[in-house]
Amino acid sequence: MTTNRMRLAVITGSVRTGRFGPKVTDWFAERVRVHGLFDLDVIDLAATPLPAALPATAEELQAAHERPAPMAELAGRLREADAFAVVTPEYNHSYPASLKLALDWHYTEWQAKPVGFVSYGGFGGGLRAVEHLRAVFAELHAVTVRNTISFDGHWARFDADGRLLDPDGPEGAAKALLDQLGWWAEALRRARSVTPYQA
Repeated sequence: MTTNRMRLAVITGSVRTGRFGPKVTDWFAERVRVHGLFDLDVIDLAATPLPAALPATAEELQAAHERPAPMAELAGRLREADAFAVVTPEYNHSYPASLKLALDWHYTEWQAKPVGFVSYGGFGGGLRAVEHLRAVFAELHAVTVRNTISFDGHWARFDADGRLLDPDGPEGAAKALLDQLGWWAEALRRARSVTPYQA
C-alpha cells in the first residue's frame, strides 16, 4: 500500500450460526474494489471472538500489546484503517451484541474517522440498527456519513451464489456511500496529520 492510499475496514457484525452477513459483505467488498479509492481490509468478527468482560480501566483497555495475539491483531487493523463500513443485521430492533463488544473493546481506534453502514433485515432493512449505531459512534468520536445501503427482505434480493438479483439501485447507493467515505476519510486523515485528535 502506498502512503497516498486510504484503507477501508469493512466489518461483518453478525456472528450468528447460519448468518447472512458474509453474503452482504462479499457484495460490498466487490463494490469497494470496483470503486478503486480504498485499499480493502475485510474484518469478520466471527474470526476474532471478544470476551464479554471488559478491563476495569481505560488504560487497560488501550493496552492492546497485552492482549492475546488475535485481539491485538484486530486492534491494529482497526487502528490502521482510515474509514470503516459496518455490515449489520437488525436483531430485536437493534444491532448484534458481537458488534457492541467490538466497539466497547476499542476506543481510540475509531476516533476522528468516518463510518458508513450497510444494513439488512426484515421489512425495515436494518435501519433501526443503523440509527442506534450512529449514537454509539458519536460517543466514540467517529463521524458517521449520511448515506447508507439498506436491504429489506434481504433473503429475496440475493441468489444462492450471493449475487444481487437487481443490482442497479444498490450499486448506485454503494458508489454514493463510498464517495462520501472517501471525502471524509481524506479530510480527517489530513486533519489528524496536522493536529492529533484529542478526545
